[in-house]
Amino acid sequence: MKFKFNDIANAISVVSGVSLAGIIGVGSYVYLNKDAIIDDIKDAAIESVVGGMGAGALGGAGALDLKLPADSAAAPPAAGLGLPAPNNPF
Repeated sequence: MKFKFNDIANAISVVSGVSLAGIIGVGSYVYLNKDAIIDDIKDAAIESVVGGMGAGALGGAGALDLKLPADSAAAPPAAGLGLPAPNNPF
């Protein structure tokens, strides 16, 4: 079966038209529903951040206690960062 140039050009134009119609369809859908899409993304982002917090994470009875325990408050601070220092050859 021999293909003529006209047959190949017609096939390419059909594929191009279908692709363009798909791009226009998806673009129109996103443009018309952009507010709903943005709200869904915001809700998912907020849920992923707040979902990991406990019930008292925002100041309730189980809120984070930033006070030092009595035994660590009485201990003197450690000198430096506790990392080994290289020897100075000079």
